[in-house]
Amino acid sequence: MSVYQTMTSFGAHFFSRAFLFKHGFNLSPMYRRSCGRVMTVSEDLHRIEVKLPLSYKNRNYVNTIFGGSLFASVDPFPMVQLINIIGDDYVVWDKSAEIRFLRPGKGTLRAEFVYKPEEIESIITEVVAKNEIEVVKTTQLIDEQTKTVCCEVHKTIYIANKAFFKAKRAKRAANKN
Repeated sequence: MSVYQTMTSFGAHFFSRAFLFKHGFNLSPMYRRSCGRVMTVSEDLHRIEVKLPLSYKNRNYVNTIFGGSLFASVDPFPMVQLINIIGDDYVVWDKSAEIRFLRPGKGTLRAEFVYKPEEIESIITEVVAKNEIEVVKTTQLIDEQTKTVCCEVHKTIYIANKAFFKAKRAKRAANKN
């Protein structure tokens, strides 16, 4: 269990998961350096909104938001959000990511992360049937003023039944010996 998971588990005795998710990310040193801020988290964690303002901390050589900040401000959410929604019976990992820069970020950008209930049901049903799957979640960073999409991030997420995953790892380790 990571430090963040331990703190969340302890904090759940006093605060809602949505409160812990929002403030945990906003106070976390690894996320603060992205310059992104979690603005809202739904009580069921199915919807999260993030903003990324242009500032001296993330301004690049050509006076727009640095690409690393664009990616870092949205990177953790699809995986961490899904882990917290589907629970401990599953293994969830980021498998790959692709970022497409479409327009320069010249102001405050916003991103939204949404898992619909039917999407969660579909993921669980597929994992039950296949033991492991991959899903791709696309996030758009949208300029707050002009409403134009500045970049898209495509995250491939691996989801597996925890018992299947452990057996697969054990078999792989046995084959190495």
